[in-house]
Amino acid sequence: MSYEKTNENNVILDVQNLKKFFISNTNIFKRSQYIKAVNDISFQLEKGETYALVGESGCGKSTTGRTILQLTEPTSGKAFYKNKNIFQFNHKELRNFRKKMQIVFQDPYSSLNSRKRIGSTLEEPLKIHKIGTKKERTKKVKNIMEKVGLQLDHYHRFSHEFSGGQRQRIGLARALIMNPEIIICDEPVSALDVAIQSQIINLLQNLQKEMKLTYLFVSHDISVVRHMSDRIGVMYLGKIVEEGTTDDVINDPLHPYTQSLLSAVPSYNSKKKKERIILKGEIPSPVNPPHGCVFHTRCPFAMDICKKEVPKATSMGNRKTVSCHLYN
Repeated sequence: MSYEKTNENNVILDVQNLKKFFISNTNIFKRSQYIKAVNDISFQLEKGETYALVGESGCGKSTTGRTILQLTEPTSGKAFYKNKNIFQFNHKELRNFRKKMQIVFQDPYSSLNSRKRIGSTLEEPLKIHKIGTKKERTKKVKNIMEKVGLQLDHYHRFSHEFSGGQRQRIGLARALIMNPEIIICDEPVSALDVAIQSQIINLLQNLQKEMKLTYLFVSHDISVVRHMSDRIGVMYLGKIVEEGTTDDVINDPLHPYTQSLLSAVPSYNSKKKKERIILKGEIPSPVNPPHGCVFHTRCPFAMDICKKEVPKATSMGNRKTVSCHLYN
């Protein structure tokens, strides 16, 4: 896929200036405080690609995915699916839209109803949307189960009878049952053993080719993202600080935060020494993020302007952008 410029005709999801603030407990002065989980981010998702959001825990990656799907209400911003603003959908439109966009949750244990058999769990979305007869729904469920590597006799089992990897396959089957175009993968392998991780990743890639799926892939694991994604958006404290193709971001990181993330990834080349970049201080609170650049309190290259002005996204060519005063 070429990334020289955005192909507007191929954009399936266009997120613009998305914000999601949560109201925290009031302080001693009885004033409400806002947790700025996602603070004005924009990105585009092209049909058939995998776009990854990466960053430390608490940077707003998962909240971004859940907000787009309206599992939580956005504070402001727009999200266009095929030129229609998702956040302006009425109940019926949103219900129909969710056939086209699904999510695979991080925790395969808590995302399944322990009181229901797996066949019933997978059939439920089809019932809700009144798709097919009982016989047709059962047939479709069993087809999807085979597609994700589950056995047909699993149809009558409960969730507690499965391993973590099998439960994640069930979660994936539930996301696929409506034949969606976009799947939000919210840390889908982080709770699994390494050997099982590779199986699920390969399954995701095979299904993407077979079913022409588009992924928004949320992860903190650079090694997984390197293998899965076409493009990367690096998030820090609710903002995207760098964006580009996977090769460009990983091989030539520009933002100091991206450089520190990649320096922590183990090198498999014993002859090539990697300098570890240790960030000082703790991640600031999203209740009261720093003025100017949100990263300046930990940045080894911080300047006076970083404390005063929010850096704008600067184009570095080949659809790569970086929000840093070093490049303005």
